[in-house]
Amino acid sequence: MAGRGRLSSIDLLPEEAQDDIVWACQQLYTRTRSQEDIRFELNDRLEAKGLEPISRSAFNRKAMRLATAQRRMQDARAMFEGLSEQFTAEDVDQNTVILGEFIKTLIVELVGDESGEKTPKQAMELARAFQATVAAQKISTERRQKIEADFAAKAGKAIEEVAKAKGLTADTVEAIRSKVLGVDP
Repeated sequence: MAGRGRLSSIDLLPEEAQDDIVWACQQLYTRTRSQEDIRFELNDRLEAKGLEPISRSAFNRKAMRLATAQRRMQDARAMFEGLSEQFTAEDVDQNTVILGEFIKTLIVELVGDESGEKTPKQAMELARAFQATVAAQKISTERRQKIEADFAAKAGKAIEEVAKAKGLTADTVEAIRSKVLGVDP
């Protein structure tokens, strides 16, 4: 099993430098300034706190890890946005299958990453995530069915009240019920 690896000079900075590291990561994420400009300003901030500067190579490794993570998040977001139109309340069963396949793809990505082997605990956590997703969609389906049943009951009652007030025939009431509720007479 792979360990955490050797700590970088950035990882070894004291707690007082963490806000500066967060700042540098945000600057890298926005991609509006050069990596070297950001490193230069970071080192100025660290120097003001009496801390050692970060080398070009250490900062580059950190920037590369952040860029890789950013690309993965953007890819996942794009994949989900492409699928999100299909996640409607009317097609929950089909969505369960689609979401399950999406999560399985993410699991394969996580298992195949460069960090090394996955532990049985990590595999169990991934399985639980899939199970929780399916359970959440079941709850969503049950809630949607309850809402639809409540609507049908209230609409049916309203149709009956209007029919009595207006003196509509049974055939007219059934036609209205069919159009409004989608119920065959």
